[in-house]
Amino acid sequence: MSRLISRFLPVWGTTAIITPLFLGTFADQSFALNLSRLGTYVSPSDAGAAEISAYDPISQSLFITNASTNSIDILNISNPRTPSLISSIDLNPYGAGVNSVAVRNGLVAVAIGSDPITDPGTVAFFNTTGNFLNSVTVGALPDMLTFTSDGTRVLVANEAEPYPLSINPTTDPEGSISIIDLSGGVGSATVNTAGFASFNSQKTALQAAGVRLFGQNGNATVAEDVEPEYISISQDNQTAYISLQENNALAVLDIDSATITNILPLGLKNYNLLGNALDPSDRDGGININNWPVFGMYMPDAIANVEINGQTYVITANEGDDRGENERIKDITLDPTVFPNAAQLQEDENLGRLNVSSVDGDIDGDGDYDQLYAYGGRSFSIWDANGNLVFDSGDAFERITASLVPSLFNSDETPSSFDTRSDNKGPEPEGLTVGQIGERFYAFIGLERTGGFLTYDITNPFNPTFVTYTRTEGDISPEGVLFIPEIDSPTNRSLVVVTNEVSGTTTIYAATTPEPTTGLGLLVLGVGGILLKVKKKRS
Repeated sequence: MSRLISRFLPVWGTTAIITPLFLGTFADQSFALNLSRLGTYVSPSDAGAAEISAYDPISQSLFITNASTNSIDILNISNPRTPSLISSIDLNPYGAGVNSVAVRNGLVAVAIGSDPITDPGTVAFFNTTGNFLNSVTVGALPDMLTFTSDGTRVLVANEAEPYPLSINPTTDPEGSISIIDLSGGVGSATVNTAGFASFNSQKTALQAAGVRLFGQNGNATVAEDVEPEYISISQDNQTAYISLQENNALAVLDIDSATITNILPLGLKNYNLLGNALDPSDRDGGININNWPVFGMYMPDAIANVEINGQTYVITANEGDDRGENERIKDITLDPTVFPNAAQLQEDENLGRLNVSSVDGDIDGDGDYDQLYAYGGRSFSIWDANGNLVFDSGDAFERITASLVPSLFNSDETPSSFDTRSDNKGPEPEGLTVGQIGERFYAFIGLERTGGFLTYDITNPFNPTFVTYTRTEGDISPEGVLFIPEIDSPTNRSLVVVTNEVSGTTTIYAATTPEPTTGLGLLVLGVGGILLKVKKKRS
């Protein structure tokens, strides 16, 4: 089978800035964006020392989850070029593992899991100097939390992972959303829980629609099977959108009534269509991005929402995740009618090494696989408020990284691990945030494996434009991406903060509209029909 091999381009300096001149149609460069690194804080702790961050504009402090020490590290970023540690909040008295942090109106909320993780978790509240104020009990494994914009409520995604992580666990708590009411003050906080039990009777219909419900060997209820991962709250604080990652779905929450009103299946991505190619093998001798007879399950991790021209859009980072049900294609039986070239497809250098779901794809129930469902979309997507796909970035992430950081293509962010992730979610987009700069809206998407983050102009949700790919040497495995608008920024310029799990680094970037170029230090080249402008970043 013929293969497409992308051309390679070296990256200069410690930070690469890559901007498109042409992507199907000419992009208006007046809407381009410059991202320049200001400073980096390096935690002395082990891996996991920088995962999720939140910002308080009053104290000009960052609050960073440190899973290595089960603490919150408080950084002074009044000068973002020299971020420094102020103090740390020890969370061991409140739970076994920090998962998320959020800040609003001088109040710090922290989601903390228990040991075992299937027990109810805790949300602890502190002031911005780290003094404990109160704590409340929430659902099992609170994975992410966020304030409403008015600060009166905190929403918590209780992921409720089964234990052990498999399709036949011994314990499988129910997923839920906890709504913490702070209107009477943090000392009088109350908790209301939005569960999924009302959908238990709709399990068959949800499965037929495409919601993945397969836990306990298919015997789990809907409430047990769903795993809320990430929450995004609408501008009017009335509705929340929740990613159900392993279920390949979004949930919709009416906040006032604490009711889950809908579960929206996200469907499948066809990797056999033009613009949806992938590299599925870590044993194919290099970068080979092609179409294959495989479907991708979007399975988003981080999500955001934005209102543009009066319409709400949900933006997702399509990471993918499994619960131990994955198998390599070479180890399953393919339907001989659908896949007459099964032996060739199952070779290691083709599809044989690709991890796919063993609980999906046997359409006719005869024991062999009629369709192949891989994890994640290797992309970001935009959906309307009803869960209809508006845009997907297709194979752009793999093509961009293949061209700009070829030695790190589908790697664990080291040249020695080049191509090792091609058989398992590729560049693995995970962290995501959306910010408005001037009249333009931008999405910033972190690549957990390849590293760095991509910026897209999403002002037209139906036709986003790739703006830049930014990567700083030494930052490994971005977990969280945070946007600080200029009105809250200590520099009066919009900032992007990236927390990197493996390296334990927190890097701050300035996001500004560009100065007119002088024509120096620019290189124009063609990559897969896309012209890219590469500008060396001066330190």
